[in-house]
Amino acid sequence: MTTDLPSPSPDTTYQLEETIGFLLGRLKHRMTLELDEELKSLDISAAQWVILMRIATGLIKTSAELCRCFSYDTGSMTRMLDRLEEKGLISRRRSAADRRIVELALTEAGHHSYPKLKACGRRLADRMLQGISETEVDLFKSLIRRMQANLEHKEV
Repeated sequence: MTTDLPSPSPDTTYQLEETIGFLLGRLKHRMTLELDEELKSLDISAAQWVILMRIATGLIKTSAELCRCFSYDTGSMTRMLDRLEEKGLISRRRSAADRRIVELALTEAGHHSYPKLKACGRRLADRMLQGISETEVDLFKSLIRRMQANLEHKEV
């Protein structure tokens, strides 16, 4: 038995390329490409930069926190941390309080690299925000935070 369902009427106003999600995704992708280029001379990728900056600023202290923050699986995160450790930029050690926890810290070389890493991010931000006022930036941040809150507080 077949059911004849009405075909959906075409929504001529919907354009994927103009949706917030699509535009934010393209912006993030472009930022990643540009940051990779900025960091090339330091032999650091944008993905590694984000992790190093989180550790350097104290926002993240463990590999488990990194996995939750970036939605990485533990295997992928372990490989990323292996590369940063091989470069001598981070150290990992088991917590004295709980051996299951792996604590992360910048090494001396990591601390030495931090100002250069921060400068790369600042140059990218300065380029990206050219011609955009501080008021516009504040409004954009506010809107993003509200969208995030809307998604986090789903009604059941």
